[in-house]
Amino acid sequence: MFTIFQEDKPISGANYKGAGVDIDAGNALVEAIKPAAKSTSRSGVMSGLGGFGAMFDLKAAGYKDPILVSGTDGVGTKLKVAISVGRHDTVGIDLVAMCVNDLVVQGGEPLFFLDYYAMGKLNVEHGAAVVAGIAEGCRQAGCALIGGETAEMPGMYSGGEYDLAGFCVGAVERDEVITGELVTEGDVVLGLASSGLHSNGFSLVRKIVSDGVIGGEAETKLEAAVRDHIVNRARKAYDVPAPFKTENPDISLGEALLAPTKIYVKSCLAAIRKYSGAVHALSHITGGGLLENIPRVLPDTLSAEIDTSTWDLPPVFSWLKDQGKIAANEMARTFNCGIGMVVIVSNDKAEEIKALMENNGETVFVIGKIINRAKGAEGTVLQGAEKSWG
Repeated sequence: MFTIFQEDKPISGANYKGAGVDIDAGNALVEAIKPAAKSTSRSGVMSGLGGFGAMFDLKAAGYKDPILVSGTDGVGTKLKVAISVGRHDTVGIDLVAMCVNDLVVQGGEPLFFLDYYAMGKLNVEHGAAVVAGIAEGCRQAGCALIGGETAEMPGMYSGGEYDLAGFCVGAVERDEVITGELVTEGDVVLGLASSGLHSNGFSLVRKIVSDGVIGGEAETKLEAAVRDHIVNRARKAYDVPAPFKTENPDISLGEALLAPTKIYVKSCLAAIRKYSGAVHALSHITGGGLLENIPRVLPDTLSAEIDTSTWDLPPVFSWLKDQGKIAANEMARTFNCGIGMVVIVSNDKAEEIKALMENNGETVFVIGKIINRAKGAEGTVLQGAEKSWG
């Protein structure tokens, strides 16, 4: 586990380090991250780092008749912002969040996590910060970081570029799986507040930032040297003070955009376990936004009617909408718009479940209801967005 991937065998007269792959640096990273990984240990973990595979004992974790739930995801082009800003300790949280929030949608408890970290040249300090973030995400989700892969691949990535992917396995008792089959007309739609952009829509975010600084020049066909100059100017844009309201008034635009994805596992599991049968469906609002993610958990005959006046559009989204002149429908299809997780519950338990989630640290809004889907209607009916979102 946490081994360095070797692209090919060294040829006679040459060595791997000379080709750009530093095995010693990889070993140093493994040693540096062992304490972080150990801090995520939980019941069921059977092995430490260093083996070819990691084992997990479901019985020791307390399961009797478990169904395994698995998921994989990445951080996307948010990584480019992190690299430009030079901050690497939050994208690991994003990586875990994107995976574990998907698992809990089906009632799954995240059990263990593995990461894949690839770069052109390994920087041990940056790598340790990335994995520290992954470990923090695992602690928030209650799962163990039990392994991963570090791939140093010169020629594949340039400069300080790197990529991240995550893999998570969870479990749910067979009779507690959430499928969305129980969703019915009149159910209440709860929205759990997001912590910001999370990890979606960053290709559009970066375009808006670039266009705002260089007047859209990045989209023209220019010579490579001129394009590099433009890219460098765009990167400097992240150093300016955030042009929208933030909790920390001294924070830069780049740091504000890097606010890590909120992990909803513990609050959602608490509601699922206490109100079994009353939590009918959950939807993690990622790529596709509110418009495309909610219908994924609804029967074909039903729609979610969402009233956008029930919560305030957070400042970062208002700024993006104004700066990019983005239509409300496009906002709702690209970003979470302030709602990171949707929970669909029975009407008679809605207030109790809302209170429980608030006691578990969530900001919860009653954002809509489930209605019968009229012929030709969408799975999400968004009301008042143009007015509510300015």
